[in-house]
Amino acid sequence: MSKINCYKFRIIKDYIARFLVYLSLTLALIPIISILYEVVQRSVFVINLDFFINSAPTVGEKGGGIANAIQGTLITISLASIIGTPIGLMSGVFLSEYSEYKLSLIVRFFSDVLSGIPSIVIGVFAYALIVRSIGFSVIAAAFALAIIMIPIITRTTEEALKIVPLSLREAAIALGVPRWKTVIAIVLRSARKAVTTGILLSIARIAGESAPILVTMGYWRWWFEGLDRPVANLALNVFVFAMSPFENWIALAWGSAFLLILLVLWISIAVRVLTKGRY
Repeated sequence: MSKINCYKFRIIKDYIARFLVYLSLTLALIPIISILYEVVQRSVFVINLDFFINSAPTVGEKGGGIANAIQGTLITISLASIIGTPIGLMSGVFLSEYSEYKLSLIVRFFSDVLSGIPSIVIGVFAYALIVRSIGFSVIAAAFALAIIMIPIITRTTEEALKIVPLSLREAAIALGVPRWKTVIAIVLRSARKAVTTGILLSIARIAGESAPILVTMGYWRWWFEGLDRPVANLALNVFVFAMSPFENWIALAWGSAFLLILLVLWISIAVRVLTKGRY
């Protein structure tokens, strides 16, 4: 084959590869754009001031809002983050910095297994452990969501700490800095952006979970009354209201879905901003 024909053949392959890439991109964007269009189209008419300041309406009541669901979602996610973030961070640090111990193999194995367990199974576990003792509550729901967060934070923390150059650790230890202080003050601080990204991704993962919350907290339409009591939730609003025969409940379901999309979008933007740095 001459050089000219070989050059033309490479150009044809390049055009084919580009066409396949753009085709794949288009096929991937079609369902995403269709979902966004449908949610925005159906929720734009229900979003107003009452939507953000009123609680869920009773059966047959007109109007209403999802203020109690917003409150409950933020409380549940915050409590889950308080429980899951330290455990995930410590597990990730242990796997990255103390991998010479045999216990690290067990921790990594169970972290990988935990990341693949369906969320409903985790909800059933939280039900058997907590709900049967104190009843449906915010604590039980936050516990289930924290278990979902832990393997995500563990994996991202481990990978983030591996990016930090080994020379930083060696320099700190050579100056007489204890190993634990080197990990906290130098290694973990150097990878703080990547670690924060993992935490935000885990929050985005649990923001729309409904299965474990339904098992551990059940549907509740009133305001927050304590950690040992249930509270409203956006994901459960979508699940319950979408199946109702009332038009205003269905509209609130679309509005709740729109807010969940905005929450995940905000977290994605925050992740992009944080990852613009060195790591």
